[in-house]
Amino acid sequence: MTTYTVLPVPPAALKELRGVDDAGRSPQPFTAREDGAGLDCVGSPLRCCLRAVEAGERVALVSYAPLRRWAAETGAEPGAYEETGPVFIHADGCGEPGQSRQYPFARPGALRTLRRYDAAGHIVGGRLFEIPEDAGAGFDAAFDEAFADPDVALVHVRAVEYGCFQFEVRRP
Repeated sequence: MTTYTVLPVPPAALKELRGVDDAGRSPQPFTAREDGAGLDCVGSPLRCCLRAVEAGERVALVSYAPLRRWAAETGAEPGAYEETGPVFIHADGCGEPGQSRQYPFARPGALRTLRRYDAAGHIVGGRLFEIPEDAGAGFDAAFDEAFADPDVALVHVRAVEYGCFQFEVRRP
C-alpha cells in the first residue's frame, strides 16, 4: 500500500484568490466567530493549511477551480469538467503546508466523493467513500484502487454534503 501526498491550494493560487477569486469576485474577509453571528465557519476546513478554522481567525470564503489551476500547469484542457466551488482560506496568509502525508478532515463516518481525472482533465470515474475508523488505511486503499487505473492522473476529494473541494492527490 502506498502512502499518498495530499496537496492544499498552492501558494501561488492562494495569492491570486486573496485578490480575486476564480469566479471573478473580490473576497470579503471576516473574523470567524463561535457565537452564531455572521457566517458560522468555526470547524470548517481551511484549504490553505489543511486544518479547521478556529474562532478569531481572519478567513475568506472564495470560489476556487482546482482543475483549472492543474490544467494551467500541465496543458490539459478539462473543458466542461472544470468546476468552481466555495472554499475557506486564511484572508491574510498563513503557514501553508507544502504537502502532507496525513489526510485532513478525516472524521470517521463523513462521506466523500473521490473523483478521478485523466491527463486531459476529464473525469474517468469516481466513487463514494465513507471515512472509516482507520482513516489513513481507508484513504490509502481507496487511492490504491483509483491509481490502479493507468489513466488516472489525479484525484479530487470532495465533501458529499456540499460538494466542496477538500484536497487533491496526484499519482505517486
